[in-house]
Amino acid sequence: MIRRPALALAVAATGTAVCMSVLADWQRGGWLSERLVWVAVGVVLVSGAHLLLALCRSAPLAVRGIGVVLWLGCMAATSWGHATFFLLSQSHAGEVRVSAVPVVSVPSHRALTAVMADRASVAADLAVADSRHCIRGCPALRIRRTSLTARLDALDAEAVDVRRYQVIEDGNAAHRDSVRDDPVTARLAVLRGVANARFDLFAGLAFAAVLEGTACLLWWIALLPQGPSPVTDRHKAETAVTAYTPAITICTAGTTPTVTEPETETETEVTKLRRDIEAGIVKPTVSGIRRHLGCSQAKAAALRKLVIDSTA
Repeated sequence: MIRRPALALAVAATGTAVCMSVLADWQRGGWLSERLVWVAVGVVLVSGAHLLLALCRSAPLAVRGIGVVLWLGCMAATSWGHATFFLLSQSHAGEVRVSAVPVVSVPSHRALTAVMADRASVAADLAVADSRHCIRGCPALRIRRTSLTARLDALDAEAVDVRRYQVIEDGNAAHRDSVRDDPVTARLAVLRGVANARFDLFAGLAFAAVLEGTACLLWWIALLPQGPSPVTDRHKAETAVTAYTPAITICTAGTTPTVTEPETETETEVTKLRRDIEAGIVKPTVSGIRRHLGCSQAKAAALRKLVIDSTA
């Protein structure tokens, strides 16, 4: 009764592990042939990790020792492949979440370093213009000073805008980074004080170990050797003991108690058949006995002979 659900769960666990291994190994190869070979290797390793212990259960001790070593290798390789799948799927899920995040649009602008470099150059030119004394051409010098001052003010305003744009871009980047990581692992990593990438790796290995251990246990239960269960044996024994109840004759003092063995099945049928014939229910013929008991003709003839011999 337990083996059918265990077999169904074992097949489901192995199928899930095989799918994960196929998806992870498909990312490892470049050419199609390489990907196919990686997929085949992953399927073999998953099958070995799930079935080696159950198949080596009745093998000799030396074979079981080799099987345990190979099983450990298959478990390590399979867990590594599953961890690869978990990390890749987490990365893809993060990219999907990032693409769905609304961001504040920022117009194209120059870098702050370029703006500040231009401002420094203009400020230097303005300082040179201010240091000159007006002997001849004073209107031209005043125009230059005014233009340099206006350009310096424009560069200051551009620098302010660039700083504001950078704040918006930093906010967008922080928002994208916050949704890229899994929310549970990110918070656990903060609580544990470890890097988020390291915690993702540990979580992937833990999931892989749980899946592989569950599959191994289910296959171990599903492939148990066939045999009667202890409950069935005990029930049969109790039934046999109950069925064999000798008839004890209660006697008075001075007599020896006797134990009468129960009648066999044939004797019981003969007794019942003789009683039915005497009551007129059954005709004392082979066909009548056969119709009454629903047995074969040979058995009906044998029972008729026993009835006739007992009444003679």
